[in-house]
Amino acid sequence: MTNRQMAEIVRHQTPLTLPPTATVQEACRFMHKRKFGAILVTDAKGKLIGIFTGRDAVRFLAAGKDPAATTLRAVMTRKPHTMAPGHTAIDALRLMNDGGFRHVPVLDGEVVVGIVSRGDFRGLEHDRLDVETGFWERLR
Repeated sequence: MTNRQMAEIVRHQTPLTLPPTATVQEACRFMHKRKFGAILVTDAKGKLIGIFTGRDAVRFLAAGKDPAATTLRAVMTRKPHTMAPGHTAIDALRLMNDGGFRHVPVLDGEVVVGIVSRGDFRGLEHDRLDVETGFWERLR
């Protein structure tokens, strides 16, 4: 996938954002309705302050907390890894693979312009990452 194709993924989406005061229940409803795996948590000026993912929801529910009474501020992943527009699919996949997560917010400066996930990329990019990872592991 080229930089241009990566930009197309971001350009044609409207990322799901909520304020940190939204409840976990509200976030999960939005995620379910829009079939999104993550919500970007933004402040009043639209600046990214966190991310709430399906994995966060599972951890939260496993702890037995009340989703209607808990805000995203209390359970979001703070300061998530991000990338700027113009990176390639393999750059995004490397970041996700190295960090052990599946979603990367895309920021132009401090402005949220989108989010990419592992599922956005074709098998070719995943295959290339597997080859690269195997190469580096053999060198260790």
